[in-house]
Amino acid sequence: MIKKIKKYATTNTLVLLGVIFGALFGIFFPELALQQKIIGTVFIAFLKMLVVPLVFSSIFIAILGLGSLEHLKNIGLKTIGLYLLTTALAVLLAIIAMNIFAIGEQIAVKGLEFAKATSIAPFSFESMILSFIPTNIFNSLSSGSMMQIIIFAMLFGVASLYLKPSEQEPMIRFFTAVSEAMLKMAEWVILMTPIGVFSLISYVIADQGVDVVVGLWKYMLVVAGAILFHGLVTLPAVLAYFGKINPFSYLSDVREAPIMAFSTASSAATLPVSMRVAEEMGGVNKKTASFVLPLGATVSMDGTAIYLSVAVLYIANLTGVVLSVGDQVLLGITVVALSVGVAALPSASLVMMVVILNKLNLPVEYIALIVAVDRILDMCRTSLNVTSDLVVAKIVDQLEKKVSSKKECAL
Repeated sequence: MIKKIKKYATTNTLVLLGVIFGALFGIFFPELALQQKIIGTVFIAFLKMLVVPLVFSSIFIAILGLGSLEHLKNIGLKTIGLYLLTTALAVLLAIIAMNIFAIGEQIAVKGLEFAKATSIAPFSFESMILSFIPTNIFNSLSSGSMMQIIIFAMLFGVASLYLKPSEQEPMIRFFTAVSEAMLKMAEWVILMTPIGVFSLISYVIADQGVDVVVGLWKYMLVVAGAILFHGLVTLPAVLAYFGKINPFSYLSDVREAPIMAFSTASSAATLPVSMRVAEEMGGVNKKTASFVLPLGATVSMDGTAIYLSVAVLYIANLTGVVLSVGDQVLLGITVVALSVGVAALPSASLVMMVVILNKLNLPVEYIALIVAVDRILDMCRTSLNVTSDLVVAKIVDQLEKKVSSKKECAL
């Protein structure tokens, strides 16, 4: 255990140095930073390579490990309930922040357009539900459709609960071996983290430029400030209340995953790291982590919820539209509801923003004003999404341990 602690401490130090030196390299040597993008791209590709087999095998093993539909229902309800709670708190925080600071002076821009936003098909509840169901699981696996993979893995696991023990055993051994092999590969990829982070950060800084950031600094400051407050105050408070542990000690132990998420801007790519540090450094039971974290990588959107809420209210201010309390309540409800549903669709954040702007009768074209800094804010919100996943995983694990201890006392 001491060796593992030393290993992760060293990795965390190198990753932080990668972030710092990557930012400096992107500022002072932008041309070189743009040319070395391939290093970061390869790093993310290796991480994504592990995700599909890891998610499928982990969820399948977790469900069989739970042993019954009753246990699955209990842990499932706790997980979804906590994810909705943290998302709702994130939205509330963002709305309060925008009402306090009220950034965004009214401007009129001629010829403003954002083609990608206007090309998105209208959102419908029917399309959302159908997007959950894999009509061809092999196509879902090859394309990395995470929600469809999770749904199939859960159904496959539940169906396997009805098999004879002699039929379950070879599948458990096989998928356990697959999961362990993926995590072992993840350990190898983690060794690339410092150089991968350096490459990704330097490219983003060189590509976005400092001028773009300066032009939208108030907007970025509110988004980043709300994300930091949620990550350093709200989530620790939720963890302390429900988990009955020192939240900052736990978050310090698992900090490598949020740092990784910041550099990759992908919850899915960070999943192998999240599972490894949650189990080895955070003390989360493997069965709990295998169920809660893959689900969170798809449906948990605290950071995205803050980003969307601030962005929509910012656009409203830019267009001179005053949103009533009722409109802001509608905004909050819509963001929370869509956070689970739209996760299965491509360009989830963009889809959600278009849906919300249309619902509030705000011009979709104004997305063009804020998309310039989307990549930088995407890194921030993904880091918060992963932090929320880790917090919920720990809470569920603590609650499960309490249930187990009560049963043992009863016996």
